[in-house]
Amino acid sequence: MSAVEVGNKTGSKRDYSLVGESTKRAVETGLASAEWYHTDVPRKVMKELMQRSDGPAIRDTLLWIALILGSAVGAIWFWGSWWCVPFFVVYGVLYASSSDSRWHECGHGTAFRTRWMNDAVYQIASFMQMRNPVQWRWSHARHHTDTIIVGRDAEIAVMRPPDLLRALLSFTGLLDFRYSLPGLFRQAAGRLTDEEKSYIPEMEWLKAIVAARWHVAIYVATAGLAIYMRSFLPLMLIGGPRLYGTWHMVLTGLLQHIGLADNVTDHRLNTRTVYMNPISRWIYWNMNYHVEHHMFPMVPYHALPRLHELIKHDLPAPNPSMWHAYKEVWPVVLRQLRYEDYYLKRELPPTARPYKEEFHNLIIPAAAE
Repeated sequence: MSAVEVGNKTGSKRDYSLVGESTKRAVETGLASAEWYHTDVPRKVMKELMQRSDGPAIRDTLLWIALILGSAVGAIWFWGSWWCVPFFVVYGVLYASSSDSRWHECGHGTAFRTRWMNDAVYQIASFMQMRNPVQWRWSHARHHTDTIIVGRDAEIAVMRPPDLLRALLSFTGLLDFRYSLPGLFRQAAGRLTDEEKSYIPEMEWLKAIVAARWHVAIYVATAGLAIYMRSFLPLMLIGGPRLYGTWHMVLTGLLQHIGLADNVTDHRLNTRTVYMNPISRWIYWNMNYHVEHHMFPMVPYHALPRLHELIKHDLPAPNPSMWHAYKEVWPVVLRQLRYEDYYLKRELPPTARPYKEEFHNLIIPAAAE
């Protein structure tokens, strides 16, 4: 079972800006670029786990491409009838949800052993996700360096107090067309925000602008083709899947950190591992083993189940299902609407090493209700 704590030593509100007061406070208190806790794993064993291989990723990628092309052909063939719907359902999830895990793993450079394969899939998946490949490579590096550190992490999905409407809309993909797509057009025009500049090295700014221009050019060409054909079909195949196929990515991805502690330097406290069914695990590329991934991000996705078995004695008990995880976190999220410092504390097993309390310097215990 997990316990709940609430309290804030500073009494200040969370400022999620990457160039604001929370950013300064994270640097001053040593939370920025801090040394994180890692479970002890013998060097030889870790070296074996970190061994990269093209085989598993080639197999999974060929299946991924075949399913995408097959469902696209079916959707096009039956376009104009209700029979196209099941094909679009499959195509949408493969395009808008499974591309997230491919983007993620290939961005780490661990999916394939061969670098150009990682780069190729990363670029394709970035486009599917409406993500600037340059910007998000550096954003995700910051996410791993400062995981759920307020004022530093650019990828906190649910902030406190939580915006439930925004979280609900994320299942529809509408937020991509509200924020991501306009962001690409802004970047293509040569404008990066101060927050983007805070984690993208200056020498990469031009690359980010050029990458955005390529994405925008494809979207403009797709829209032009749709107008020429007088059909929504091109938009249903390119860009549009973000509207109807994002739900699985959000369903799995929200559970990574939602409701857990922020401003700690122990992934066991701010990250969640959830057991999932084989289909979701394939779509998600084993990112349900998320504590394990954050502790050892250079372990390839196909080795995460083995890593889990090796270190689970030192980790909180995984949620046995997505349903169980959402039932656990929902009351916490509701409570955070009134008390933003409320969070779910993960209980470590008796076999685990204790976490360093001194790093949890923005939170103090209080009685749970």
